Amino acid sequence: MDISTFDIAGPVAITPRKLGDERGYFAELFREDRFTTALGTRIDFVQDNQSLSARVGTVRGLHFQTNPMGQGKLVRCIVGAIFDVAVDLRVDSPTFGKWIGIELTSEACNQLWIPVGFAHGFCTLQPDTVVAYRVTNYYSPEHDKGVAWNDPAIGIDWPAQADGETLSGKDKVQPLLADLPQWFSMKD
Repeated sequence: MDISTFDIAGPVAITPRKLGDERGYFAELFREDRFTTALGTRIDFVQDNQSLSARVGTVRGLHFQTNPMGQGKLVRCIVGAIFDVAVDLRVDSPTFGKWIGIELTSEACNQLWIPVGFAHGFCTLQPDTVVAYRVTNYYSPEHDKGVAWNDPAIGIDWPAQADGETLSGKDKVQPLLADLPQWFSMKD
């Protein structure tokens, strides 16, 4: 397993080792002991989610849940490819409002760990893309929040421009970063 960090503390890219032969390959996608060692803390997952996006350029996000129902997410693309994004929402962080992005593909089996305190979103790069993610807390409608995917203050360099057919009604009306309450701290 290869672990990579970013200029923003928190998110971690994980690429499993693939063992292959003429039949295909085998990869260990999650191993609690190695994951705990890589992050320096134990993570308990409680829910698995999956989405299918039919069109290239579909943007989902930027989503997060507030505490006490904040969710850490381990994201992977099981069919197709996505540009996956995490935005730092920790108000006392030196990287508040900054983002990281990584391409996740079914072929690479790579994953992105996004801790509580970050908004998450992705843009599909291939048709009929399937994304799976494990989360550390249950979905809670009253804690479900978001920030505008195209907020110029964040400035995400999306690989495609979302439109009326590739954005949900919810994602079309998310607030700007400047209008969000101070939901997260690095002390959380």
